[in-house]
Amino acid sequence: MQKIVYTENLAEYKKKPSKVFKKNGNIKRDFYEKESFKLQHELVKLQKWVIDNEKRLLVIFEGMDTAGKSSTIKEFNAYLNPREARSVALPKPNSKELGQWYFQRHLKQIPNAGEIVFFDRSWYNRAGIEQVFGFCTQAQHEHFYRQVNGVEEMLVDDGILFFKFYLNISKETQQNRIKDRETNPLKSWKLSELDYKSMAKYHEYEVLRDKMFNISGTPHAPWCELDANDKKRARLNAVRYLLANIDYEGKDTSVITGADKRIVTLHS
Repeated sequence: MQKIVYTENLAEYKKKPSKVFKKNGNIKRDFYEKESFKLQHELVKLQKWVIDNEKRLLVIFEGMDTAGKSSTIKEFNAYLNPREARSVALPKPNSKELGQWYFQRHLKQIPNAGEIVFFDRSWYNRAGIEQVFGFCTQAQHEHFYRQVNGVEEMLVDDGILFFKFYLNISKETQQNRIKDRETNPLKSWKLSELDYKSMAKYHEYEVLRDKMFNISGTPHAPWCELDANDKKRARLNAVRYLLANIDYEGKDTSVITGADKRIVTLHS
C-alpha cells in the first residue's frame, strides 16, 4: 500500500532560499538540474531492479491541459533504457475501438515483465475531457466509475506496481502557458483548438477532478496530486514519491527522504 512521508529534509530546504528559489517562488534551473541528476541515478537503479526481478511498473499521468504531463514523463524517462521503458499516448479511438469494452485498448498497453510504462493520459479521459465535451454519454461516464476501481484492483492484485499522478495548475497558470505556446514557435505544435475550449471549461474540470479523487482515490490505487504551477518542483516530487514507495535495491535514503507537503497531496 502506498503511503506518503512529508518532510523538510529535502535539498531545497537545506540551502539558503536565495540559492534555490527565484523571486516568484519557483526553483532555479541550476538547483533543479543538480537535484534532478541525483534522482536520475535512483531511477536507473529502479529500472535495473524492475528488469532483474521481472516486475511490472505502470504510471498514469493526468491533469489540466498545459499542466506538464509530457515533460514530467520525460523527467522519469531521461536516462532509462528505452527498450524496457515506454510512454503511451493513445490517439482518439477508431471505429473498431469504439465498439470495444472501454478499458480494452488501454489494457493492451500494460507493462510486460521487466518493463516500465508511462501513460500520458489514460482511461481517465472518460472521467474528465470526454465528459466536459460530450464525447461520452452520462450513462457511459457513470458506468466507467462502476468499473474503474475493480479494474485497478485487479491490476494491483496481479502484482503490477501502479501509480496515478494528477498535475494540477491554476487557471492563471494555464492562461500564461497557452500564451507562451502562441508566441513560441518551438511550442506551437502543442497548441490546439481544444486547449482554448478547455481553458473556458476550467471550473467544470475542477468539479470532475474532485469527483475523480473522491471515487477512484483508493487504498490500492491512490491519487498523488501535484501542485504543478512550478513544473520543476512538481517533477522532482513526483519522482520522489514514486521512489519512496518502491523497495528497490540500492536505494539512497539520503536522497529519497519523502515529499514536500507544499507540492504533494495524497487522495486514498
